[in-house]
Amino acid sequence: MDYQMFCYQCQETAGCSGCTRAGVCGKTADVANMQDLLVYVTKGLSAVTTQLRREGKTIEPSVNHRVTLNLFITITNANFDKEMIIKAIEETLRVKQELLKQVVNQTRLPKAALWEGTVSQFEQKAKEVGVLATENEDIRSLRELITYGLKGLSAYTKHANALLKDNEEIDSFIQRALASTLDDSLTLNDLIALTMETGKYGVEGMALLDQANTQAYGNPRISKVKLGVNKNPGILVSGHDLRDLEMLLEQTQGTGVDVYTHSEMLPAHYYPAFKKYPNFVGNYGNAWWRQKEEFESFGGPILMTTNCIVPPKDSYKDRLYTTGAAGYPGCRHIAGEIGEKKDFSEIIAKAKTCPPPTEIETGEIVGGFAHNQVIELADKIVDAVKEGAIKKFVVMAGCDGRASSRSYYTDFAKALPKDTVILTAGCAKYRYNKLNLGEIGGIPRVLDAGQCNDSYSLAVIAMKLKEVFGLEDINDLPIVYNIAWYEQKAVIVLLALLYLGVKNIHLGPTLPAFLSPNVAKVLVDNFGIAGITTVDQDMEIFFGKSK
Repeated sequence: MDYQMFCYQCQETAGCSGCTRAGVCGKTADVANMQDLLVYVTKGLSAVTTQLRREGKTIEPSVNHRVTLNLFITITNANFDKEMIIKAIEETLRVKQELLKQVVNQTRLPKAALWEGTVSQFEQKAKEVGVLATENEDIRSLRELITYGLKGLSAYTKHANALLKDNEEIDSFIQRALASTLDDSLTLNDLIALTMETGKYGVEGMALLDQANTQAYGNPRISKVKLGVNKNPGILVSGHDLRDLEMLLEQTQGTGVDVYTHSEMLPAHYYPAFKKYPNFVGNYGNAWWRQKEEFESFGGPILMTTNCIVPPKDSYKDRLYTTGAAGYPGCRHIAGEIGEKKDFSEIIAKAKTCPPPTEIETGEIVGGFAHNQVIELADKIVDAVKEGAIKKFVVMAGCDGRASSRSYYTDFAKALPKDTVILTAGCAKYRYNKLNLGEIGGIPRVLDAGQCNDSYSLAVIAMKLKEVFGLEDINDLPIVYNIAWYEQKAVIVLLALLYLGVKNIHLGPTLPAFLSPNVAKVLVDNFGIAGITTVDQDMEIFFGKSK
């Protein structure tokens, strides 16, 4: 087929089969192809580091960071800047060539580890090494499932790295698994086992990030977050990176510039360390896909610390700044490596020339129910369950997206029985976190644990409840899973839950296009994975009767 590109890594992929001309996310075919090549050369580098470890060599943290940054760059909606991606490819090839000199036995290395190319060859090479280069549909499906899980895991470890937390065992696994996706000798069963191992390291990666965040900023506490605006000019911070936010807050003190969060940065307000900044005003707007309207009305500069970027309108493109793995052509990129202090003076100066934000809503929102906070409330929660006040918990974590079908999650939340409590993390919460769903004995019916990065909290909460109820199987808990997904961080969360033994997860609004029928059958048969239907039908499935 005469495809200009092929990508099916996100939920919104065209026709639920694959984007072939341009990405629904907004990336062009040439950018998509360069991302494919970046993944390929990163797998080649990983094959070299894996062989060096076999030979007893030590890999420098900077090399590990290069691998995770590369994967993060290729996550949906993170980087649309072709030139930045080409520079990453060139740097990866340079690092790989230096490391190749140390390899004693190069006969075990795949072609990707030995390939050298110049920019003039990149376009042709990209066409040869994309997703469809693997002809067997089931092998391709599992390779991509593993690769997307590793992309999500790399995003989490990159955030931990930014807070100077590294884990060589996780980095070693990421690289070994990437290299394994190049190995044609691996069987379907081998790849299924590697998929589950990816879930294992997903749990460990999320635990690493949780430790990094809480040691740096304290355990999240129940907090009320302002939704309105002040009269000062402001900077809006989106994405996920808390270290970037911290540096910006430090540099805006005494400048007369306020700082607001957007989308996945909302949970920053739950951390004690951020409460000391008087100009940290509140949250502005909703989930990532609403940014075109909300970035325009905000009026001031926007800092994108990671994904999720929507290609910007001309009306605010000159106010959009990127940093870290994020990038968009024509937007200013603020540089800074891990451990370095980034200079945000340019964005602060820009803010001073802009009007205050236009208010789009008022009131406040409550969150901060990460595992430490919920475990402190465990006795109260257990009593409510034993007394029958809480009948079930519904995990509605994950991602939001543009598809109109996602209104299902708002309707589902509204239809839930009044004796249920929603456990959430990620931007999926914007579908229902501003609804007035009330409380049960002082416990809010929406418990927000934080970012998609904080999905680990939901696993810890489930394991704690399993312990206090004296259950042997996590699936005996009064918890059901109705999760929305969009991109690759949701993939690693899913694999982590499967590794922990969680079954009967419902995933929507569609099942991933990268699951071949046979691979999907494995997930259905072994874990009870299912899609969503209608609100009424799913109420029947989850609760035994329509609501």
